Amino acid sequence: MSMSEKVTETLSGQAHKPAWKRYVPIIVIAMGAITGLIFARDYLSFQTLVDNRDALLEWRNANLIVAALVYISVYIVAVAFSVPGAVWLTIGGGFLFGSLGATSLTIVGATTGAALIFLAAKSSLGATLHEKAGPWLQKIEREFHDGEISFLLILRLVPIVPFFIANLAPAFLNVRFRNFLWTTLFGIIPGTAVFASIGAGLGEVLDQGKAPDLGVIFAPHILGPLLGLAVLASLPVVFRKLRRQRD
Repeated sequence: MSMSEKVTETLSGQAHKPAWKRYVPIIVIAMGAITGLIFARDYLSFQTLVDNRDALLEWRNANLIVAALVYISVYIVAVAFSVPGAVWLTIGGGFLFGSLGATSLTIVGATTGAALIFLAAKSSLGATLHEKAGPWLQKIEREFHDGEISFLLILRLVPIVPFFIANLAPAFLNVRFRNFLWTTLFGIIPGTAVFASIGAGLGEVLDQGKAPDLGVIFAPHILGPLLGLAVLASLPVVFRKLRRQRD
């Protein structure tokens, strides 16, 4: 039995657990999110980077491997608990590790964190929804599953979709874990690379007394290719619909 089949089998059995046990994962996630919202949001900000610029660089220079591992760990926690401000983590990663290094490290951390919250949501709220929702949710699921890969990639590529929604919605729609994992891994690469490159140039921006322009992702030369990739991802769904109408 493959790993993805084992995960699916495990999750399918969650619906038979006592209610309080079923909700433990999502309760832990919710408590972590509230804690992060209260205590961590002030640290994941542009001002934190400004105030700790030299200290961060010195720490990285003295502990490069440890710094990389800590960065990945913090990113996993931030994504798993849906702590706001992850974009500043990516920019901070670019500042510390450069565009390529930060992109690679961020993809590992973000994908791992997304997988954790996906599994927690699917095993608790997802199982409950499938018990309570009835036919209407099954209809939405069928539509989504017809173009599962396309929809998952679009959620990752279109920059207006919040990251935590792209993590939770597939869990509630009973998406296959394997498909969620690899579409997350590859789908976040373009946006991550953009913000990591902003971070890589942060030193020069700070020297000029300016703040980085986060709106650059909506610039035509950035947004255009992202939307183009989203359109390409949607083509299988469009062709499938057209074929059904023709038949």
